[in-house]
Amino acid sequence: MSILSDIVFDMKLRVVVIILYDSAKRFLLQHRSKDARMMPDYWAFFGGQIDPHETPEQAVQRETFEELRLRIKSPCFVREQEFEENDTLGQMYVFIEFFDADKSILKLQEGQGWGWFTKEQMAPLKMCQRDREIIRFIDEFLEEKESRPVLQ
Repeated sequence: MSILSDIVFDMKLRVVVIILYDSAKRFLLQHRSKDARMMPDYWAFFGGQIDPHETPEQAVQRETFEELRLRIKSPCFVREQEFEENDTLGQMYVFIEFFDADKSILKLQEGQGWGWFTKEQMAPLKMCQRDREIIRFIDEFLEEKESRPVLQ
């Protein structure tokens, strides 16, 4: 690796997202603030930047608590992908977790709103294409997971 590629790698924004889903296969989305630095007024996933001393697993735990006041139990890492947003290069780590608790325990700390949506209900929402592709991937991942036989 060259010095230049090392510098470019170090400049990448590293982020995590958590996708909570329920038994009706609805996904929790955040309606971002109109003054958000990235993707203002979009519907997106909960999550945020990985601090320099953190692993993606630690960051997803911290971000979920900061944004929802929820301590997730066992987030499942499902995807890593590069992205570009407003001329910023980044690396995204995607985690999912099944949510079967009372939804009233969630306390929105960031953004202007939130909601639980099926893939079909997301169609009219203002979302970036990258997030729509992630939802398609997660939907297929869950379908495949459900169709696997349970080992005894």
